[in-house]
Amino acid sequence: MMKPVLDKQTDAELLVRYAAGEEAAFREIVSRYKNSLYAFLKRFLNRHDLIEDVFQETFLQLFTSRDSFDTARPLRPWLFTIAANKAKDALRKRQRTVAIPISTIVESEEMSFGDVLNILTSDSTMPYEKLEEDEIASCVREIIADIPENLREILILAYFDKFSYKQMAQILSIPIGTVKSRLHTAVGYFAKEWKARGCKETK
Repeated sequence: MMKPVLDKQTDAELLVRYAAGEEAAFREIVSRYKNSLYAFLKRFLNRHDLIEDVFQETFLQLFTSRDSFDTARPLRPWLFTIAANKAKDALRKRQRTVAIPISTIVESEEMSFGDVLNILTSDSTMPYEKLEEDEIASCVREIIADIPENLREILILAYFDKFSYKQMAQILSIPIGTVKSRLHTAVGYFAKEWKARGCKETK
C-alpha cells in the first residue's frame, strides 16, 4: 500500500508528489500537521468559531497553492506563517462573518471542498483536549488568552511549538533581536500573571 511509503517521505518529497497531483501526499501532510496547527490556533485565538475557520483556511491555502510550492523552504514554518497571519486577520475582522464561499476556490481541482473538509475534520477528538481538564493547563490557558496578541503568538511559537529564534523571525517577519526581546517580555508578563493569579503547580 502507498501509506507506509508516504509515512517515510520528507515534507519536501510530499510537496513534490502533491504538486504532481498525488492526492494521498496532501492527505499525509494534513495528517502530519493538523494536531499541532489546531493546538496553536486554539491557544492563540481562544474562540472556537475562529479556530475552525482559520484551521480550514490554512490547509485550503496549502491545497490551492500546488503550483507555487517552494520545496526548498521548510513546510512547518510556512504552514505556521499562514496560520498566524490568518489568525491575526480573523481577530481583526471577528465582528463580521466571512461570507466568501470557499468551495468556489477549489471547484476546479480534482478533490472537492467536501473531500478536503473531511480530511481536516476526520479526527473529532484531539489528544491535547484531555489536558483542558487539568487545573494547571486551565490556568495557563487563561493567562495566555489575556496576553497581548504580539506577546501571545511568540510565547506559543517558542514554548508550545518549539520553533527556533530564526524560524520565529521568519514566521513573524521580524528581526531575531526583536524575537528575543519580545519573548523575554512575554515570559516576564506570563510569570507576573502566574503569581498574581495564584496559580499552583502540582507534583
